[in-house]
Amino acid sequence: MPSVPPGGEPAPADGALPPSALDGLGTRPFGVYVHVPFCATRCGYCDFNTYTASDLGLSGSSDDPASPASWLEGLRRELDLGASVLGSAPPADTVFLGGGTPSLLGAEGLVAVLDAVRSSFGLAPGAEVTTEANPESTTPGLLAAIADAGYTRLSLGMQSDVDHVLAILDRRHTPGAAVSVASAALEAGLEHVNLDLIYGTPTETEADLRRSLDAVLASGADHVSAYSLIVEEGTALGRRVARGELPMPDDDVLADRYEIVDDVLSAAGLSWYEVSNWAKAVEARCRHNLGYWSGGDWWGAGPGAHSHVGGVRWWNVRHPARYSKMLAAGESPAEARELLSGAERRFEQVLLELRTVDGLAASVLDDDGRAAGERAAADGLLVGSAWEDGRAVLTRRGRLLADGLAISLTGA
Repeated sequence: MPSVPPGGEPAPADGALPPSALDGLGTRPFGVYVHVPFCATRCGYCDFNTYTASDLGLSGSSDDPASPASWLEGLRRELDLGASVLGSAPPADTVFLGGGTPSLLGAEGLVAVLDAVRSSFGLAPGAEVTTEANPESTTPGLLAAIADAGYTRLSLGMQSDVDHVLAILDRRHTPGAAVSVASAALEAGLEHVNLDLIYGTPTETEADLRRSLDAVLASGADHVSAYSLIVEEGTALGRRVARGELPMPDDDVLADRYEIVDDVLSAAGLSWYEVSNWAKAVEARCRHNLGYWSGGDWWGAGPGAHSHVGGVRWWNVRHPARYSKMLAAGESPAEARELLSGAERRFEQVLLELRTVDGLAASVLDDDGRAAGERAAADGLLVGSAWEDGRAVLTRRGRLLADGLAISLTGA
């Protein structure tokens, strides 16, 4: 089952935000996230808000409120609502289609989504536009069409390049498929390509991981995201681990695998800029995600999507049918929201900025926090004296302990 959002307070039916949330709008990065909730099959490790056709019981009619056609119409309505609520919002600096499997929409659907964002919010000059995709639902024709429409970046769910690892993760593509699509994306004119890796899958060996990394480097991709496998309760993989069919990933092994990823990518000229992300150059970094990590604003559209503007965070209802019906009735699809306190915003700033290569400014912390930073530097978790140039930057060992360090710096 998908993960459960926080409780929060009821969100207003018209989607209105407190005036304080709109203060400074336009001075911070502004992005649009679009959640595409559809998947051909459910991967065993996934707890995202995704649905297969059988999950939704689709009738085959475009009038079905859970259908992709109804979702797209609801999306258009939500984007128009967002532009109205924000009023003077600047054009979107970044757009990111996530899922789910956005490539299941096909070229026509992906172009329609970007057209809807362009019509409601507009796109800033040089906007970064990303879509996630799976290798098995991506074709050269799709890549050419979205590049022509204004997409600039493709993020491929590769996860591994080894048969038995892909099988445990319930991935449908074969080894080599993601490499081929990445190369085709660059040939089609997309400026940047990311490959997602998961390390630490049960039965994956160090040799398996190195094989996947070799494939990544052969693809021409200029960005890599690598995440340790998290076994979520309620997923198919979680049930297999609970029954003892597969071992739980070992924390020490995961740390060793992270160091291998960092060694291999760094030697090939991809530098870390966030704990789980590496890029060949500054311009290859994901600007949309940098907006999240730097406290920017974003409107999240689609079932289960989360948004943040000026210290107010809200999230949409999760089921596609309910989402479409609420918007057809002229209501905001927001289910609940929370107004972050000063302490909460400060903790999140520390948690997120600390994870980046630019580090955390000393001015964010109180005296106790800065003293904790000095102790962390002495323990080898921060570079130098912790506050060289007024910022704390994680060492590689510190990257492995970043979340706990954020807690110690803030006393949370």
